[in-house]
Amino acid sequence: MHVTRAQFLRMTLVGLPAAMAGRTVALSGQSDDGARRSRAAAAIAAYDNQGIHRTGTDVDNASARWLMQEAARAGGEARLESFRLQRVDVQAAVLRANGREIEGLPFFDGGFTDGIGVTGRLGPPRALTEIALVRVDRLGTAAGQAIDALRRNSAHRAIVAITDGSTPGLSPSNAEDFAKPYGLPVLQVGSEHQETLGALAESGALVTLIARAERTPATAQNVVVTVAGRQPTLPPLVVMTPRSGWWHCASERGGGIACWLEAVRVVSAAAPARPVVFVASSGHELGHYGLDAFINARPGLIKQASAWIHLGANIGAANGGARLQSSDDEMERLALSAIETAGATIRQRIPRGTVPAGEARNIHLGGGRYVSILGSGPLFHHITDRWPDAVDIDAVARFAGAVASTAVSLAG
Repeated sequence: MHVTRAQFLRMTLVGLPAAMAGRTVALSGQSDDGARRSRAAAAIAAYDNQGIHRTGTDVDNASARWLMQEAARAGGEARLESFRLQRVDVQAAVLRANGREIEGLPFFDGGFTDGIGVTGRLGPPRALTEIALVRVDRLGTAAGQAIDALRRNSAHRAIVAITDGSTPGLSPSNAEDFAKPYGLPVLQVGSEHQETLGALAESGALVTLIARAERTPATAQNVVVTVAGRQPTLPPLVVMTPRSGWWHCASERGGGIACWLEAVRVVSAAAPARPVVFVASSGHELGHYGLDAFINARPGLIKQASAWIHLGANIGAANGGARLQSSDDEMERLALSAIETAGATIRQRIPRGTVPAGEARNIHLGGGRYVSILGSGPLFHHITDRWPDAVDIDAVARFAGAVASTAVSLAG
């Protein structure tokens, strides 16, 4: 029987217990590159196998404990830092029309309905029907414009948003205003329903939208790791990556986590001059809620830190591409040198002064110095973003080497 590479990786890694798959021990006789690849593959396989990584859920908190243990094994002083939130627990998210049900997911920063829902005509926003139909990308924009005004428009009672991802299906938008939810109930549905919903909107059909959810007091965890510096009074380097998301997030979050762990291991072994703080934050899909909690507990850190390294989405995503975001020329040159030495590839460099994507945005707006690696991937925010098919593990390993080298340089 022929066994594909993906099948082999799934059998050898996902089939193992998570605790065993997460071990970061190099196999005897492997080269440094091979050992780095094995560590990255084991970490991503274990992360993927844990389940759906939404903030403040049982899976998310168990994943935090796993990652803390992995970071401690890599040589850092690891702990969990808790923060409180109002977790969104969805009871029903469905659109009913002509005896058919289309399941979806509400905006987590919007309004909700009761169990009965909202019944009315479906149509484009210009028709001023009770329920508006739009198509949105993963940034929550419709036709290049934010739907903020539509969400606040009292002419409608609810909105159906067809998600527009790189792969057909449901690709939810992040809840950027999670801390201050507002507006109409918005039900996100997969792009495979475009034709059906378009026909219903054209005819002004009656539909029922149910987006019933509760906001439940909950606790989530940031994983914080410290590597002591030989000169503890020097401003610290901070290395950050998000670790939560809508689904399993193997390529969306897995590459960043693997690079983060590799940097913990290499920096710890290097005995750096300055302290290095590593944070893997929850709350990414909720407007960077966990990173805000980390920063709010450390007033002034954004500018006080010597530099920040941000490890964003889709690092090493299969059929994806990486881009670099930097606060200044020196940071960009340092990172590019390490990336080129490691044999990794950057397809795009963001023009200086551009507000960056991901958690690097928080540092940019706060006036900090940073370099950020992130990228694109065809399964971004998609339920099929799973190990091993969604991940180019060789690319992840190359970026892990580059990130570790950059962190050692910046740590002195």
